[in-house]
Amino acid sequence: MLEHAETMALIEKAQRGDESAKESLLRHNTPLLKSIMRHYSGKNVEYDDLFQIACVGFLKAINNFKTEYNVRFSTYAVPMIVGELKRYMRDDGYIKVSRAVKTLSAKIAAFVETYKKDNLSEPSVEEIAVNFGIDAQDVVFAMESAQTPVSLYEKVDENDEKSQCLLDKVGTDDNTDDIIDKVMLRSVINQLTPREKKIIVLRYFRDKTQSEIAAHLGVSQVQVSRLESKILEKIRKKFND
Repeated sequence: MLEHAETMALIEKAQRGDESAKESLLRHNTPLLKSIMRHYSGKNVEYDDLFQIACVGFLKAINNFKTEYNVRFSTYAVPMIVGELKRYMRDDGYIKVSRAVKTLSAKIAAFVETYKKDNLSEPSVEEIAVNFGIDAQDVVFAMESAQTPVSLYEKVDENDEKSQCLLDKVGTDDNTDDIIDKVMLRSVINQLTPREKKIIVLRYFRDKTQSEIAAHLGVSQVQVSRLESKILEKIRKKFND
């Protein structure tokens, strides 16, 4: 593995379009990619395909990384690689959904967008079910089938350029398995209250939408959104302590 200063120098060159810098970063971080790939082997996906997808995630990490994140590049790259692999598994791997479900999912997505424009809020699962004349559980299944795993490197507030991602303050070391454990945030999540833990698990590990969580908890989508923001802020503070 490269030293931190060497990695930063290569990233700067790569972001300016230096292909040799990208190749050097990829070559030196191949052990990291293979370590992550081990968790997705044995799922009827070719090794070469897994490696190519992992490389896509790694290159995205290079392009999006900023030195002001104050975090090691490997820590930042891991969730992006994991997210890319999960998306591949969901879209092209062993998880399949019927054409009818995909069609329904697309129609629901279009309805939700129109509803938000007209009402300045998201429709509830029940409202979607009434509109399409189907059961609420069928709505949830169709919406979930279109969801890709939420990567923990995504910003909490996409409209705020200064908003940090959940992993900005996570430390790292040379042990890649420890890095992945930190990415999953086990120790911090275990310190949350049962309700907070349920929201985080449903949102980030079960790929549920805020509307689905709201229906599950019996509250509004707006309440879930506010609770999620507060929980993420609480998690960031724990990392800063």
